[in-house]
Amino acid sequence: MSGLEFEQLQQNLPEWVRASQPCSAHGRVAAYIPELSKAPGEALGIHLIDAQGHSLTAGDSSLSFTMQSISKVFTLILALIDNGEEKVFSKVGMEPTGDNFNSMLKLELVRPGIPFNPLINAGAIAVSSIIGGDNPDEKSSRVLQFFRKLAHNDALDYDYDVYRSESDTANLNRSMGYLLKDNGVLEGNVDDVLDVYFKHCSVNATCADLSRMALVLAFDGTDPITGASLIPRRYVQIAKTFMTTCGMYNASGEFAIQVGLPAKSGVSGGILTMVPGRYGIGVVGPALNAKGNSIAGVQLLETISRQMNWSLF
Repeated sequence: MSGLEFEQLQQNLPEWVRASQPCSAHGRVAAYIPELSKAPGEALGIHLIDAQGHSLTAGDSSLSFTMQSISKVFTLILALIDNGEEKVFSKVGMEPTGDNFNSMLKLELVRPGIPFNPLINAGAIAVSSIIGGDNPDEKSSRVLQFFRKLAHNDALDYDYDVYRSESDTANLNRSMGYLLKDNGVLEGNVDDVLDVYFKHCSVNATCADLSRMALVLAFDGTDPITGASLIPRRYVQIAKTFMTTCGMYNASGEFAIQVGLPAKSGVSGGILTMVPGRYGIGVVGPALNAKGNSIAGVQLLETISRQMNWSLF
């Protein structure tokens, strides 16, 4: 961070969080996965980190939450590392859907019956089926180790209560899995693939973990703090493009206009975003808007992006 920018962020970030937090009263905590309904709906926190490891936090940034759909960005990258682009994009497309993230409508209506992109549920399930490993436990172990390496946190682990809650209420995701199998998209046993999917969605994290993972994406696959090259640049480019076009569900276009940064949200209220070449950012605000994004978190990022002139567009 430049000295002036750091000072401006340090001075204003707590106030921006306080100003955005009341928005949470207009949202609702996700309840379709029962365990998620226990989250504090009024919470809002943020963590930013730069290339030198300088960080700023405000609000409820220490609150832990499960990654949910944020994890899809990184399972996509791992699948690309394991298989290459041709194989991955024979299983999923590259376009926004215009449908809800858990819709299976176009799997029947639009040929060849592959999910439109890897950030909707059907797409992430298809991606989970081609992650390398001889069995579900080995695949999940590889995913978790990859997440730990990117977050620079060996303590990252699953929230097994959320995992069981997701698995017990996953009738729609199971339906998608069997339809994908029938369409010839899904590789392997449906229940085995879904187990990998539920586990990576249930990885527990904090805003600090998200910001460190985002920092690697912000610097094209290299951790600027350690100097380690963790992801091929091309795969980061693919991931950030999907984040811009599909990362905020059906509000991705609006988010691009109002915030102008690549981002991925999850229904636990997390948002991972970045300023390319500068910062990794993690936000949490469990109360969601009608599109499934953190209502106060989006408001906070709109405020910061406008005040700091961060939009890429």
